[in-house]
Amino acid sequence: MKVTAAVVNGEKRDFELEEIELDAPKDNEVLIKLVATGVCHTDVAGQDGLTTPMPVVLGHEGAGIVEQVGAAVSSVQPGDKVILSFSYCGKCRNCLEGHPGMCEKFNDLNFTGPNFDGTHRMHKDRHDLSLFFGQSSFATYTVVDEHNIVKVPDDADVDLAYLGPLGCGLQTGSGSVLNYLKPEPGATIAIFGMGPVGLSAVMGAKIAEASRILVFDLNDQRLAMAKELGATDVFNGKDIDVETTVKELIPGGIDYSLDTTGNGFVIKNAIHILRPAGTCVLIGIGGDNQFYLG
Repeated sequence: MKVTAAVVNGEKRDFELEEIELDAPKDNEVLIKLVATGVCHTDVAGQDGLTTPMPVVLGHEGAGIVEQVGAAVSSVQPGDKVILSFSYCGKCRNCLEGHPGMCEKFNDLNFTGPNFDGTHRMHKDRHDLSLFFGQSSFATYTVVDEHNIVKVPDDADVDLAYLGPLGCGLQTGSGSVLNYLKPEPGATIAIFGMGPVGLSAVMGAKIAEASRILVFDLNDQRLAMAKELGATDVFNGKDIDVETTVKELIPGGIDYSLDTTGNGFVIKNAIHILRPAGTCVLIGIGGDNQFYLG
């Protein structure tokens, strides 16, 4: 079938709305009519050529409606509302232990371009288009593996258009705090970058009953939103020396820190403010020149 997609044809090129060819779903796949999609900084990294071979259809926070299912699909049926998330193998040790986000084949399945079985469903002028995060949600329709789908409960009274970011930003930020760091009540945490991932981490830290939630960003509006969501201390990184400020507030150091920026200098701050035996989690993606930590 012919569908419309936002295609990136080369590194740092603009998105181009183009008519492309989309193959029918195979046995383990589902055809989705996209209703809405979130936009994540990782899409920008993809557009810059840092993640996936070109040409590519980006987008990885999709929400839509099931149009057609393959013969082996049992979890959804046509008409179901669904959220699309990352792809995972379901067979490796981490997947079997309940940690699909740490799938041993995560990079292969989400960034290298083909669908789950190593072939492609999206084409333009008889050339394959790379799939992104197993979904490529910057399109009117897409074909995804059953693993990529989370069904929205039939009785959920919620606008599907708002649910796409649950597939990446919200689960990444809150999940990193609640499922990985697991801060004990009363712990202290610092979070760098107040995009959707960082703001979701703030909500996770609030749920975990952290006593101090320090957040850092360069945008005052984002900092104000972080304060509304539970941050106890907000700082514009342009105005302070991060390490000095944190050590004055919490002399022994922070229990946990989390970086969503991928910026090497910010990561260095996130590490240096930790107490002995503190834990830092790195989430952000940046260019090669961003990771100098010396």
